[in-house]
Amino acid sequence: MTNLEGKVALVTGGTGGIGAAICLNLAKAGAKVATNYRNQEKAEAWQAAVKEQGFDIKIYQADVSDYEACEAMAAKVVSDLGPIDILVNNAGITKDGMFKKMTKDKWDAVMKINVDSLFNVTRHVVEGMSEKGWGRIINISSINGQKGQMGQTNYTTSKAAMHGFTMSLAQEVARKGVTVNTVSPGYIATEMVMAVPEDIRNKIIAGIPVNRLGTSEEIAALVGFLCSNEAGFTTGADFAMNGGQHMM
Repeated sequence: MTNLEGKVALVTGGTGGIGAAICLNLAKAGAKVATNYRNQEKAEAWQAAVKEQGFDIKIYQADVSDYEACEAMAAKVVSDLGPIDILVNNAGITKDGMFKKMTKDKWDAVMKINVDSLFNVTRHVVEGMSEKGWGRIINISSINGQKGQMGQTNYTTSKAAMHGFTMSLAQEVARKGVTVNTVSPGYIATEMVMAVPEDIRNKIIAGIPVNRLGTSEEIAALVGFLCSNEAGFTTGADFAMNGGQHMM
């Protein structure tokens, strides 16, 4: 297993689904982990469940679409745990609909959470990493950011933008010992996907060559590697984890 003893990790949107698995994986590797939340009750219940497994993951209220809130969150994490070594930009939302019916509100909401958050959080973290000479930034995108998806013009645009952010920032900070990578999951067996009617879910699975959904733990394992010293030569890359559903 990756050894992240003594490293401080901030994972956005980490109290459910893929984000929760990433938090747990990093904590198991020895990192001091923090995440943000919007729903306090849900976050505290998750934190208590994680504590029962022996891990103390810090939670902070912060809206990633708010620049000042992200600045305050980063400062609090540094104050409580120490300088941030690892950032996983995982927070994201969907507001699906065909483009001809898409409202400006739906477009803006997705862009604020999925794209603006990249700047809002990373801006307050990357300088500290560069000064230290070591850092890992991982951006969680989507298969649909690579291939497009009907009814998701806003979401697909936001997830495609994420890798543009990755490639550009990676070039700026590579000499500082900071790597920046993208992970693009396919269909993962999260609560949201498992809530889809079984017949529709089976059609999705039929289109995946490995003939199953992925797991959050598989995504978390890749993120764990990208956070390691062994991944120091890996930057600006987009890792597709989709069971072969979309090959590039």
